Amino acid sequence: MLELSNIEVSIAGVRILRNVSFAIAPGATVALIGRNGAGKTTTLRTVMGLIESRGIIRVDGKELTYVRASDRAGLGIGYAPEDRRLFSAFTVEENVLMPGQVAGMTPDELTTRRDRVYDILPELRELAPRPAGSVSGGQGKMVALGRALMIGSKLIMLDEPFQGLAPALAQRYAEALFRLRTFDRDVTLLITESNPTLLKSLADRTLTIERGEIVDELL
Repeated sequence: MLELSNIEVSIAGVRILRNVSFAIAPGATVALIGRNGAGKTTTLRTVMGLIESRGIIRVDGKELTYVRASDRAGLGIGYAPEDRRLFSAFTVEENVLMPGQVAGMTPDELTTRRDRVYDILPELRELAPRPAGSVSGGQGKMVALGRALMIGSKLIMLDEPFQGLAPALAQRYAEALFRLRTFDRDVTLLITESNPTLLKSLADRTLTIERGEIVDELL
């Protein structure tokens, strides 16, 4: 489903990713574990085309080398960055709907996908009319997840989703991911985290990255 082959990334002359290669099967949940600065975020941003790289990336068999970053979400890739990146003046629902609108979904498709998001994240239905700038940091993580679910029909990438969450909200976030698995067993999940124990019950595989290199895999 997702294949990275010999990915190299340098920023300002400093090598960030070194020969990163791995493949994830359709429907798998994979944790990418590493300390801060290990290359986790850079890996996800590279898949999204937000960072220039060398090597080959394929999603569902399609090579992304010449696919613009602005077009990659339209391939069914959802991405929730660590810092959420919400449009604070828009409502929660407008933030959730935006990727589908940009991808050219029909009104019926938008409604179907939105309702699916609300089934997985019921608290977003209650937050829907509120300005995104008024929600808490933890609720913002939920909105970012909903936005990724809106467009991520094939691959969803979550960058440090549990960072900064209070235990109760972290539990609700984990429950939402398990509900996603109940609703859709075909979507592929790639989740980065600094603490491997947080994803122990969810991940099928664990990859460890250190200093920009994949150094270990736990099945």
